[in-house]
Amino acid sequence: MIRDKLSLGENQATHMLFGMPFASTMGLGGSPVKPMVIPWLLNRNGQAITLSSKLKPVKTPAQLKPMVDRAKAAGKPMTFAMTFPPGTHAMWMRYWLASGGIHPDRDVSLITIPPPQMVANMKVGKMDGFCVGEPWNQRAITDGIGYTAATTQQIWRDHPEKVCAFAEEFALRNPRTVKAILKALHESSVYIDKLENRPRVAEVVSQASYINCPKEVILSRLLGKVDYGDGRSEQDPWYMTFSSRDCNAPRKSFGLWWLSQFRRWGMVKGTPDYQGIVKRVVRTDLYLEAMKEIGVAYKAQDLQKEKLFDGAFDPADPEKYALSFAVNSLA
Repeated sequence: MIRDKLSLGENQATHMLFGMPFASTMGLGGSPVKPMVIPWLLNRNGQAITLSSKLKPVKTPAQLKPMVDRAKAAGKPMTFAMTFPPGTHAMWMRYWLASGGIHPDRDVSLITIPPPQMVANMKVGKMDGFCVGEPWNQRAITDGIGYTAATTQQIWRDHPEKVCAFAEEFALRNPRTVKAILKALHESSVYIDKLENRPRVAEVVSQASYINCPKEVILSRLLGKVDYGDGRSEQDPWYMTFSSRDCNAPRKSFGLWWLSQFRRWGMVKGTPDYQGIVKRVVRTDLYLEAMKEIGVAYKAQDLQKEKLFDGAFDPADPEKYALSFAVNSLA
């Protein structure tokens, strides 16, 4: 819905999963070709992989694999959910499963479920696990139906999550408007990133017109207090950020990693135009122009190696990286 509203011009800017503007620009997954740009990352971290309580004490995909194999052999493959095929949740779920030798397209059923419906569907036994943003992972624990196997920041520390996206044609026609929006987003991001302000943030977004979830369920993980629901708990130093550690700058290395995963999972045929697509979609230049006018410095590099839990991604050769995985759906 948000993709279509942006494409049709009903919305001029929208909150999106990181992979969605790429999919629209490339016309993937049934989407009409509609170029979109990312000049702003709304946040980093803050998603998780939740498993049904019946799977305790499984914590890793390697531990899960024997169960997956038995279910597949019996003709009743296990079911896992994400929110949008080219989006962040889908990529984390695919990456996590595949790291344990589980093929997300052949060994299990990978389905699409809207975030607010994740918990309800698990409660009635329609899935064995899901990947989604908060507060739905915590809600599964609060409701006693699931537990957190891994947070996404454990897969990739400070990974990109949500973005503020614009239709490319709107951004080209209205550069001053885009910069004004980015400046306003900077002010709100700084406010939200202060932990002392997060109780108020949780109170606002808990309302029925937004998340419609108890404030207490939302607040704990906003503060980095992670109860995994299986006896583990911690104060996570890599909780969801909205401003710090150059959070809002879109890096081209992020886009190159995403395209490498589109390639790995057969979402594109043949080698994509890595550099051309990322240059078009990831508009670090628009971010820098807006931030320069309000004196905000950018310290990170636009292209740098990204460290994941099982290795590093070198943006200098995304195709080599895409072809390096034993578990893949290369087309």
